[in-house]
Amino acid sequence: MKTIEKLSTGIFRKKILEMTAYQVAEADGFIKLDAMENPYGWPNDLTDEWLNTLRTCEINRYPDPDARQLNNKLRAMNQIPTELGVLLGNGSDEIIQLLLMALTPHATVMAPDPSFVMYKQISDGLDLNFHAIPLQANNFALDLPCFLKAIEEIKPKVIFLAYPNNPTGNLFNASEIREILNHAPGLVIIDEAYAPFTDATFMTEILHFNNLLVMRTVSKLGLAGLRLGYLVGQNEIINQLNKIRLPYNINVLTQISTLFALSNYAIFKQQTQLICQERTTLTQELKKMPQLEVFPSDANFILFRVLNHSASGLFTFLKEQQVLIKSLANHKTPLTNCLRVTVGKAEENQAFLTALSQYFIVVDHTD
Repeated sequence: MKTIEKLSTGIFRKKILEMTAYQVAEADGFIKLDAMENPYGWPNDLTDEWLNTLRTCEINRYPDPDARQLNNKLRAMNQIPTELGVLLGNGSDEIIQLLLMALTPHATVMAPDPSFVMYKQISDGLDLNFHAIPLQANNFALDLPCFLKAIEEIKPKVIFLAYPNNPTGNLFNASEIREILNHAPGLVIIDEAYAPFTDATFMTEILHFNNLLVMRTVSKLGLAGLRLGYLVGQNEIINQLNKIRLPYNINVLTQISTLFALSNYAIFKQQTQLICQERTTLTQELKKMPQLEVFPSDANFILFRVLNHSASGLFTFLKEQQVLIKSLANHKTPLTNCLRVTVGKAEENQAFLTALSQYFIVVDHTD
């Protein structure tokens, strides 16, 4: 009988064997400020109304394979013209996977570095060639000359640009993105996962660029548990991608719940406005600390660098205080010694700031 190790080696591709699984930190009992979630729940009366709506759900039946009602709702909310198509996915992750599955074998995929880790993770899993272009170290801006040179040399089939970018939080220069669109021989995907926290968008420019697609999600809005993403682009492109979309990929509970939630959009608008206000307050408080370099953000998180101290040590100390943020400290430049904190409720942000201050009192006293 073969050992499990030999069995795996003989079945799976070498690149799969070399990969590391995406890790999600255990968060039970913590103030959770690591995953860019909306920290606010629903009012009780809205929850009751939602639960009553779920009573109509025929859980014994397959869902609408095209999620037509939900698709129409998203079209109306985003003012998407009929000449454009909309593809729904089980979160943005599935949409990224569909896009990359459709490419020719060993095609090249390009994205800035650092950016959303799933661009590379899924590319590697599909045995594609992933090419990362480093952002400028001082401000995380695109290195446009380097980007354009790489486009000319490697001719990527797909380019991903997160707008705002994760984990840096900044918006890339819009005119530079248009330059990339004009030079790219393949598709350019603008990932607007954090659209609820900024007014900047390329959604209105899809009709002007045949190779532009805009991807969004309802996760950051406050519906992360429903796992729904959507992609908007030219009908011809969306129709091709629909050929490999698995049937019934949006389950009936997600369809009904998202449709209900978006019909009560005002509550989410209020919550995102509150998050933006808290982002401003939290940024101002962090900037008061001389031990930190704080970067501007158009998302619902803030990236900061720890100066003259260990970011890993700070991360561990915060965990001991039951505050969970995201450590990027082991990344190479430009994220050296950086941490990322999600904007939470006012009391959660204050608990984070208090623990942060305590750490610097302890280490400065020890030094």
